[in-house]
Amino acid sequence: MFHAPHGYQRAPLPRTRETEPVAMTPQTTMSAPVTADRKAAVPSSDRSTRRDAYFDNAKFLAMVLVAVAHAWEPLMDGSRATRALYMVVYTFHMPAFILISGYMSRSYSGKPHQLKRLLTAIAVPYLVFEVAYSLFDRYGNDDPDQPITLLDPYYLTWFLAALFIWRLTTPLWKLIRWPVPVALAIAAFASVTPGVGADLNLQRVLQFLPFFVLGLCLKPEHFQLVRRREVRLLAVPMFAVAVLVAYWAAPRMNVKWFYHTDSVQELGVPWWTGGVMTFALFGCAVVATIGFLAWVPGRRTWFTVLGAGTICGYLLHGFLLRGAQYAGLYEENPWLSTPGGEILVTLVAAVAVTLLCTPPVRKLLKGVTEPEMKWAFKRDASELGPRR
Repeated sequence: MFHAPHGYQRAPLPRTRETEPVAMTPQTTMSAPVTADRKAAVPSSDRSTRRDAYFDNAKFLAMVLVAVAHAWEPLMDGSRATRALYMVVYTFHMPAFILISGYMSRSYSGKPHQLKRLLTAIAVPYLVFEVAYSLFDRYGNDDPDQPITLLDPYYLTWFLAALFIWRLTTPLWKLIRWPVPVALAIAAFASVTPGVGADLNLQRVLQFLPFFVLGLCLKPEHFQLVRRREVRLLAVPMFAVAVLVAYWAAPRMNVKWFYHTDSVQELGVPWWTGGVMTFALFGCAVVATIGFLAWVPGRRTWFTVLGAGTICGYLLHGFLLRGAQYAGLYEENPWLSTPGGEILVTLVAAVAVTLLCTPPVRKLLKGVTEPEMKWAFKRDASELGPRR
């Protein structure tokens, strides 16, 4: 289902304590940074389990929406209502996930331990699942010509490639004065540039970039505002209006706009719609994401622990969906396109991805999704000690 340049000075200044993002839990306030001294005062057992329940909840709920929307894809052509709900969910489910990823990347500055984490937690899973999905398609779909290439992300793996690129560029976005407008300009230019190509799914990487950059710019107090009671109440009519608009637009609008994989030329529309749709979809996604985040519980719930395993749910649920399609499940059971069948598909998808996010699955896949790989890295200079 998932951071100033130095000038010349006459004398060195005292070293400042590095602060960390504050976990938004009921026991902590979001305005006070956690210093190294305060962190040292917390028992190690508490520090190891100190996760932010709100963001774990948000990641899990967004992951459920991702899986459900994917399960709806074979059904939406026969149902205008399903297509409308699909469009509403696709407006914000990946933007919300990407925004949270950006927010969690605020501390990234390219330090050695961060680069190691980037390689082990993002690059390695990308390599493994890119090959796995390609082989699954080759043999499960009886497509012996399906290539295995690391430059053209297959199916769900695009997000890992994108996250790798976005996080590497984090120091740059923290440096410039207007990061979100610049990211939006890049996305708009990408939407009118068919020559961007499919390598690393760069078209999608650039068009989704503003949501990651927006997450980098957010602060804990912004989420306090989102979780106000007034915002929560306003989110209800907002989503009601969104569903009505989507129902009207369902037979008129190309859903590929929400995938951000194609340029306007490839969609067969005038070039000037690229900028218009970039800003329009960004605005709609931000509003819908606010409505979604407003209803995410901030306390620990039964699914809070599942937020730590969303990477497993994200990478594994694709095998279930692809397998169902390869087996002809949707074609051989047309009743799945009825309201009752669509509800059943929704529940099965939600339950399946929930199980895939559980701690046992996460532990089972830890060697792939969270490998330590100490053998692959040089020892840090701090560990070598002074030379004699």
